[in-house]
Amino acid sequence: MDTTFKGAARRLDDLDLPKLGARIGVGEDEIHAFLDVETSGHGFDAHGRPIILFEPHVFFRNLSGAKRAQAVAAGLAYVRWGEKPYPRDSYPRLKAAIAIDETAALRSASWGLGQVLGENFKAAGFPTVQAMVEAMMEDEALQLAAAVNFIAANRLDGKLRKHDWAGFAKGYNGASFGKNAYDYQACRRVPQKWSGIRTRRGRPLPQHSLQRRFLRS
Repeated sequence: MDTTFKGAARRLDDLDLPKLGARIGVGEDEIHAFLDVETSGHGFDAHGRPIILFEPHVFFRNLSGAKRAQAVAAGLAYVRWGEKPYPRDSYPRLKAAIAIDETAALRSASWGLGQVLGENFKAAGFPTVQAMVEAMMEDEALQLAAAVNFIAANRLDGKLRKHDWAGFAKGYNGASFGKNAYDYQACRRVPQKWSGIRTRRGRPLPQHSLQRRFLRS
């Protein structure tokens, strides 16, 4: 694994949202609503790396024995979400975790536009978590495709079509989504917002506002 985590870092274009939304029978407004809540509006940071959040409680459950003890001693793993605040940049912790166990470390971070947890690489459409991370490094469209695959695999597309935001949030982010400030109630307003924003082709622009929340239970 290339631990610079720098690939082509291609951005979405205005055709990617309708094309990917069509896979699960939703329009651009629903995709925008989902992305508005999940990400800060882009899939890459200022260094051209995928936006991530390393989750120590997930790293804990992906380790055992001496490796788990090593990670706990280093402050990289603990039992429950919320035990300690997250640093601004997750990459130093991710790289330290990789030195203990690469696969467990990659499985323990949320990646890209849709903040897909590495543990969910199969549902996202990849044979290994390494393959998923390599795709995340290349293209925001691949990042969004991974999220769409996860939505379809977990039968959440119907909830998105029905605008059942609470049901969708619970399925996508876990049962603790409300306690941990997933503001999917804001999604009730997002489709109306994006329906009034059009490109010269008549499609909403692929730009998102917003709020970053990252728990995967």
